[in-house]
Amino acid sequence: MGNPLLDAFGRPVRDLRISITDRCNFRCVYCMPKTVFGRDYPFMPRAELLSFEEVTRITRLFAARGVKKLRLTGGEPLLRHGVEKLIEQLATIPDLEITLTTNGSLLAQKAAVLAAAGLQRVTVSLDALADATFKRMNDADYPVAKVLEGIEAAAAAGMRPVKVNCVVKRGSNDDQIVPLARHFRGTPHILRYIEYMDVGSSNDWKLDEVVPSAEVLRRIGDEFPLEPIDPNYPGEVAERWRYRDGAGEIGVISSVTQAFCDSCTRIRLSTEGKLYTCLFASTGHDLRHLLRAGADDAALDAAITALWQTRTDRYSQIRMGATPALKKIEMSYIGG
Repeated sequence: MGNPLLDAFGRPVRDLRISITDRCNFRCVYCMPKTVFGRDYPFMPRAELLSFEEVTRITRLFAARGVKKLRLTGGEPLLRHGVEKLIEQLATIPDLEITLTTNGSLLAQKAAVLAAAGLQRVTVSLDALADATFKRMNDADYPVAKVLEGIEAAAAAGMRPVKVNCVVKRGSNDDQIVPLARHFRGTPHILRYIEYMDVGSSNDWKLDEVVPSAEVLRRIGDEFPLEPIDPNYPGEVAERWRYRDGAGEIGVISSVTQAFCDSCTRIRLSTEGKLYTCLFASTGHDLRHLLRAGADDAALDAAITALWQTRTDRYSQIRMGATPALKKIEMSYIGG
């Protein structure tokens, strides 16, 4: 234990994403559409979810193997009761950046306690600035103003910069690209545009609904000239750009048109303890069984090591070849 892990293509494991609940109070059309999941979808019983102690134990093992960043996801992670207690436990792990992705609906009321517990940064999903468009996208009649309140509360609590993610879907919210840029220019927040991805099987993904990042940059650049910035670290998925007048930066995540599999350092742990080595995987590897069967840390580490060292995932690079027929995990299940 303690040596960095490399997969079959020499990629290290650096980023761990953990889904801590499968529940969500939104029904976003690209993630958890109401037509598939409904309002009363039968979510997992509490006993099936990993406990906070189990999550912390697994995270410690990954940290010993080179993971530097942890992201808590869902579902909507702020729906998990006592999430700040989990963050307190995770904050005892040395040299680990703790982040969380949220839809922002509960952030205004929870930001201060989350920051006090040790949460260092949040990413907030916001797919439109126009209320009608945003409500149509989240399909939960939730207003933009409440999400904006959450973003400001997170910044006030010291979690800066807040990253704001917009999934761009042609014909649904692509008219919001420039208004969002205009709104967040001159703020400490970093707006990122994500190409609409073929995650899962429930969102009825079509290639012609993808707005390429190059088009996003062109639309924004026509009004606010941009220039590229170097990545913050090797393997960063967002391509960084800044406004030439110094009014801040934006990012684009181009997993459809410019696959970044070659530098992918991410591994994902589902709500009930299955490890996935790719966002587009079809099957997971059960760690919960080992945990609850009494496996010691050496046995758990051996399982993690064997999984990562044989990893050959590169879905986004081959998605137009043999992949369309594959059954993939849902975005709402694994947390993006």
